[in-house]
Amino acid sequence: MTWLLNSPLQNLPMILADNGFDVWIANTRGTRFCRKHVSLDSAQPEFWNWSWDELVSFDLPAVFDFVFNQTQQKIHYIGHSLGTLIGLASFSEGHQADTLKSAAFLSPIAYLSHMNTALGMVAAKAFVGEITTWFGVAEFNPKGQKASAFLKRLCNYPGVDCYDLLTAITAVRDGVIAKYNYGRPDYNRMHYGEAKPPVYNISAIPRNLPIFISYGGQDALSDVKDVLLLLDSLKFHDEDKLMVQFIKDYAHADFIMGTNAKDIVYNQVLRFFKNQQ
Repeated sequence: MTWLLNSPLQNLPMILADNGFDVWIANTRGTRFCRKHVSLDSAQPEFWNWSWDELVSFDLPAVFDFVFNQTQQKIHYIGHSLGTLIGLASFSEGHQADTLKSAAFLSPIAYLSHMNTALGMVAAKAFVGEITTWFGVAEFNPKGQKASAFLKRLCNYPGVDCYDLLTAITAVRDGVIAKYNYGRPDYNRMHYGEAKPPVYNISAIPRNLPIFISYGGQDALSDVKDVLLLLDSLKFHDEDKLMVQFIKDYAHADFIMGTNAKDIVYNQVLRFFKNQQ
């Protein structure tokens, strides 16, 4: 629900709603709003036995199907941070091709090899994701006593799946966005038919999909060099379908909580969506 952290007059969902858009806000599984399961509860490790690949292949398509069935209208997608990663990967796999109208990616994450947050780099280099998984820590709750002792101030979210953490950490080390690595070539072959996890091919996103990308020069997570790698992956995208905005003094959270985000970013998103109507 980070989209609603800013005031009603300053947050993007309310701005879009005030301009006639039907707005749907989705939470990823594992957050405190998405803890229900037909047979498991969040105290069981099996509940957390999934990675962001499931968000890409199942959860986001399910959200699109639900909204489209309710509205019978193609969807403008907006993602920030992890939401951009899920969207980029999912669209590159051909999901939502029939129901997607356009996409806006704010502070996009597709590559993390230049991430310069100290704690994030320590986590990546120290194999934190693997270690927590090996020790049976399924949910990473930075407000919990064990997690605080393990790695202080990693993030402020109420619950993070360690398989998601592991995927991001692998991306930092390897410089690619690939499917979940099961840690052993034979395990990967069981799941993928090859020794290494397949890489998400961002350049496979349909070239005629209208895309808006906005990124900041002070973003320690979505580093400028990594965003340029993303843009290079989209170098064959139709020029009139790709709009890019660079904001020199913007950091990662400014796209959600910036006091001037409405004027600098959201009005651009609104104009972009209206142009696709």
